[in-house]
Amino acid sequence: MLIGKRLRRACLIGLLSASIAYTLGVSALPAQENVTNIHHTLSVELIPATHELAASDQIELQVEPQTTSVTFTLAHTLHVETIAMRTHSVSGGQGRLDEVVSFTRVRPPETAAQRIVVSLPKNHGRRVTLVMSYRGQINDPPKEPRHLRFVTPSETAGYIGLEGVYLSGESQWYPDITGSFSTYRVTAQIPQGWTVVASGRKEDETTSAGKVSSTWIVQNQSEAFTLVANKFVMTSREWKSSTGQRVELQTYFFPDNAGLADEYLDATAKYLDAYVRILGNYPFDKFAVVENFFASGLGLPSFTLLGRGSIKRHYVQPYALGHEIVHSWIGNSVFNRDDHGNWVEGLTTYLANYYWHELVQDVPQAFEQRRMMLDGYNLYVRPETDYAVSQFLRKHDEKDNAIGYQKSAFVFHLLRQEIGDEPFWRGLKTFVSRYRDRPADWRSIKEVFSRESGQDLRWFFEQWVEQPGAPLISLRDVHAHRVKGEGGEEMWRLTVQIEQNGKPFRMAIPIRIVMKESTESKSIVLSLSQTSVAEFVVPDQPLRVELDPNLMTFRRLTRRQLPPMLNSYVTDQQKTVALAFSDTASPLQQIVSRIADHERTGSLRTTVISLKENSLPHDGSILVLAGADQRQEVQSMVQESCGDRLALGERGFQIDGQAYDGLKMAMLVSCHRANVPGSVITVLYGVTPGAVEKVSRFLFYYGWHSYVIFQDGAVTKREVWQRSPDVKEVRIDATS
Repeated sequence: MLIGKRLRRACLIGLLSASIAYTLGVSALPAQENVTNIHHTLSVELIPATHELAASDQIELQVEPQTTSVTFTLAHTLHVETIAMRTHSVSGGQGRLDEVVSFTRVRPPETAAQRIVVSLPKNHGRRVTLVMSYRGQINDPPKEPRHLRFVTPSETAGYIGLEGVYLSGESQWYPDITGSFSTYRVTAQIPQGWTVVASGRKEDETTSAGKVSSTWIVQNQSEAFTLVANKFVMTSREWKSSTGQRVELQTYFFPDNAGLADEYLDATAKYLDAYVRILGNYPFDKFAVVENFFASGLGLPSFTLLGRGSIKRHYVQPYALGHEIVHSWIGNSVFNRDDHGNWVEGLTTYLANYYWHELVQDVPQAFEQRRMMLDGYNLYVRPETDYAVSQFLRKHDEKDNAIGYQKSAFVFHLLRQEIGDEPFWRGLKTFVSRYRDRPADWRSIKEVFSRESGQDLRWFFEQWVEQPGAPLISLRDVHAHRVKGEGGEEMWRLTVQIEQNGKPFRMAIPIRIVMKESTESKSIVLSLSQTSVAEFVVPDQPLRVELDPNLMTFRRLTRRQLPPMLNSYVTDQQKTVALAFSDTASPLQQIVSRIADHERTGSLRTTVISLKENSLPHDGSILVLAGADQRQEVQSMVQESCGDRLALGERGFQIDGQAYDGLKMAMLVSCHRANVPGSVITVLYGVTPGAVEKVSRFLFYYGWHSYVIFQDGAVTKREVWQRSPDVKEVRIDATS
């Protein structure tokens, strides 16, 4: 999901949730501060067969008396026919007069929205009502972008057609004022057999003369109004919160997916039950899960718009449907302040992708989410290209995702640890309540949490939000000696020295002390210096100290400290694809083609070699695309790096001693490359060509694990091999 009035709120369907922004070239137009309190009474007829709409919008404004003109944006394909100003008669408001007013059209570049500059007559009052009639086509067919990751939202600025209707704020399908917040009453007419779904509450629906007309009300100020339409099967039920709030839950699915309605309604109720306790009452009258005719994962006020493939894949996970539901509060009720740092994605990612697993006490999955946040940052953000969280506006690439989503989410985790659970959750609810239907920024967050915690948090936000980077921390020295306890018993005094390389950070970092008979967890507060020292008295001889074993802090790690995985290959500066198959029609060839397509516009190039004809390069990471006919050559090649972890057989393979047999079995396995620190060797192998056919299309989706096992293209197991821990053996002082 993305924030900002001219941006599509889009969440990629992925493990970490990413998104892509599309601007329409009008963001440079400044907000008109002399115009407020905008209400649209909009009537629109949609004609899918010809991609057309015909509309009339009655726009009520509050303007300063000295205002001489008002500027609207509108899609460049729409033609304004007339604009009139509606005034109430002087005699008690009975009757009204329409006065045609002049306007000019500022013609934009072909892909940008036009500007409609409406001249206001002299001596107009503070209340101005304009009626704009217009028509034209919205016809930007969704296009599938080329990305290595297979799940990406299709790109479109808006579409009216027989496949479906998609009109968002970025479509500029109604006259709008940059930077404004509006209320709406929208009546939409469409051919019979179609169903409209839109922002807000449906007030009425009638059918006449082969057309269906529905009216939608948005009473609270909103950034934009989105309308979609298609031939849906609708299912609904009422949900009641613990506070007594009643919300209608709905699904609008195509007929072949209508049987999944209960699964999505059950999941929606589950997430609402949890998040109303954290964030307060749900902000809207309904929540609808709507199936889209193109690939999407869009979080919109009162509904989410998911592509057909997403619906079929049971898109009900916390990082998926849960993420979209949290956006109901974060982003669609509390808005991001225009042209300020985007805090919305970080907070939503923290609450949905991460905190849900804490909430349901899934400790392993909570750890896994922290791992992926850290790994994503350390793989995709090089120190020389890093930037501050406060500078993140929207995602363009994986680096932006790692900073704006993953690091930003971790900032909220660090804030929670800094001030404690009770002030954090109280502060969050206060923040959502205070800024409902209003824009907020990082400063707003700092002020609310400082007040609720009773702490001066300026240093925290300066360090983690306003400045780039992450601490690079290591254990420098660990030693211990025997001491006498208060009762005369034998104890041990442990001294731990931690070093920060580069700019020092102020933070607390956990350690685990492993002793002969037990373990203890402690925390060391690091000062703004290169070296910090802490002492602990422990009851048993300490053997070793582990630095942040549960990944509770955000820090810079070296590539060799990360577990091996496909994304290590993807992010290596030097990459080679080794072809270890003979069949030119193999599905593995698709991967080579996708990589070539992806790299056409970039500066980096992947070297492609034949394993039989070439030796491996001495540097960089290797992706081996292996067929069964060359499995022995592949086995010999990976032996040095993978050791006995991997064994390829005629009818299957073994990983860590476990056998996986069958003609439909495939595997994706990564190992640290021997003698090439920071690089990996990754093998995709199928027992038969058919075993890798589906995997080949979706390969780069599986980048976060050391090995993934597939059966007929479906994942049956995925694991991460343990990362290289930051551990120091305890040196026993001679005086002991």
